[in-house]
Amino acid sequence: MNNSSKAFIKYIGRKLLFLVITYIISITIVFILPRVIPGNPLSQILSGLSRTGQSNPDAIRAAEKALMEQYGIGKPWYVQYFEFLGNAFKGDLGTSFTYYPRKATELIAPVIPWTLMLLLPATVVAWFLGNTLGAFAAYKRNSWFDKGVLTTSLIISQIPYYWLGMLLVFFFAVKLNWLPAQGAYSQGLIPSFTWDFIADAAKHYILPFLSIVISATGGWAVGTRLLVINELGSDYVRFAEYVGMKEKTIFNYVYRNSLLPQITGLALSLGGALGGSLITEIVFNYPGTGYLLFKALTTLDYPLIQGTFVILIASIYLTNFFVDFIYALIDPRIRLGQEA
Repeated sequence: MNNSSKAFIKYIGRKLLFLVITYIISITIVFILPRVIPGNPLSQILSGLSRTGQSNPDAIRAAEKALMEQYGIGKPWYVQYFEFLGNAFKGDLGTSFTYYPRKATELIAPVIPWTLMLLLPATVVAWFLGNTLGAFAAYKRNSWFDKGVLTTSLIISQIPYYWLGMLLVFFFAVKLNWLPAQGAYSQGLIPSFTWDFIADAAKHYILPFLSIVISATGGWAVGTRLLVINELGSDYVRFAEYVGMKEKTIFNYVYRNSLLPQITGLALSLGGALGGSLITEIVFNYPGTGYLLFKALTTLDYPLIQGTFVILIASIYLTNFFVDFIYALIDPRIRLGQEA
């Protein structure tokens, strides 16, 4: 085994150790946060028992005691913590308070595909649009195209997302009545691979998809424009111009070099997609993980809050580790720099 391979293994080992430590710290914060919110987390279950006719105070108290034992809420905090930590590594995210007796995983699993189908394509499309517009704007610096892209991108990136979403709903759903205002599909339909359901879901998909693409494109365009402008001032660009290299060839090199930081940003955005886009899913009443998390927060559903965050944190960290792994494979200076 040569020195480069040893350096690569050490680099990956350090990254893995850092991944485990930061994951434990993160889910520790996830364990603490719901417990500092005032209120009785079992109130939803007890209210449900009262509504179903079990209003006898003794029966309610007995039920509360049984539930506290089941969830371990009466146990010392450190016992709860280590049980939570062990279960998190085993994939057991607990039983929901609000949807008792359903497991948190049973509630999270069905909404993940809706979130991924919305966020992944929207993020990728916004990334390509933003980077392409930003690169051409930088290349045509101070032209009408550059000024138009820069001004529009700055305005779009500063517009509050919920306002943009509501504008789309107002014009396309309320005034023009072209598209549905909320939901992932019409009430009464059952999700299936039929043409009627796919066409209906596609109509519900357009507005939330457009809202994400429009709001994200501006940020990517502004970032890429700055990166390309910096790259155009590099020594290798001046040398290429001096020796008479074609303008198109120089631009291709500049564009590829400028994309490296943006690829990292894209990977992190895709890694965080599993957590859903909270405001998008609230504005459009879209049944994704963000909307589920919002309902869990409003009802103090500890297991559902913790479960959603545990999955989100794991996806972000694994994506980050994957990006580091790819970078180390592509660029030996990264792993050798760690070694030094």
